[in-house]
Amino acid sequence: MEYNTTRNHLIIREYGRHIQKMVDHLLSIEDKKQRQDQAHLVIELMGFLNPHLKNVEDFRHKLWDHLFLIAGFKLDVESPYPIPTRETLKAKPQRLSYPKRYPRYNHLGKNIEIVIDKALAEENPDKKQGFANAIAYYMKLSYNNWHKENVQDDTIQAELQAITKGELEFNNRPFVRQYRPSDDFRDNRGGGGKYKKHFQQRGGSGGRDNRSGGGRDNRNGSGGGKFKKRY
Repeated sequence: MEYNTTRNHLIIREYGRHIQKMVDHLLSIEDKKQRQDQAHLVIELMGFLNPHLKNVEDFRHKLWDHLFLIAGFKLDVESPYPIPTRETLKAKPQRLSYPKRYPRYNHLGKNIEIVIDKALAEENPDKKQGFANAIAYYMKLSYNNWHKENVQDDTIQAELQAITKGELEFNNRPFVRQYRPSDDFRDNRGGGGKYKKHFQQRGGSGGRDNRSGGGRDNRNGSGGGKFKKRY
């Protein structure tokens, strides 16, 4: 009987003990062709035991890397992918530099400045005017979303001229729906947003008042002269 304390350490536990024993057997095969054929069979078995890797991009590449990792990078077989080494496995990725962007107008963001630079570099007057109209619409929409109030076109034009130093000017009226706090409230208490109270009429022909003559009063003569309690 074998105990886990006497067995070798599992390098990748997801493949189990049997895959590691097969890889150890590959290292003992001296015939290169036979070792290559057995390595392909082990790769197929590894993919069968881990079907979730099929959803990973280049999953066969990952399987071959795992095979060399389990073998301790000592397996001498041909791989359709670059053979990894211990150094490349332990190598740390390069640190990504955080983009430092300092927009001049924080409420508009940095992307609108990129669009403005493209608009200023545009030579076609029609496209340049289209850029200006689109920029003005975005500026008005951003102002409306952040400040929750409508803004005049003259204010947008003045701010656009200040940003572009008077080189861009929109010729249309950017229509943005004005924000109203009542738009967020939906009255489900009645049709048309009105609250309707339904009262029963107390009297008249349309009512059901047991105290009237046209009602269903059990205390009068029409009820047989008997007083009935309703529970």
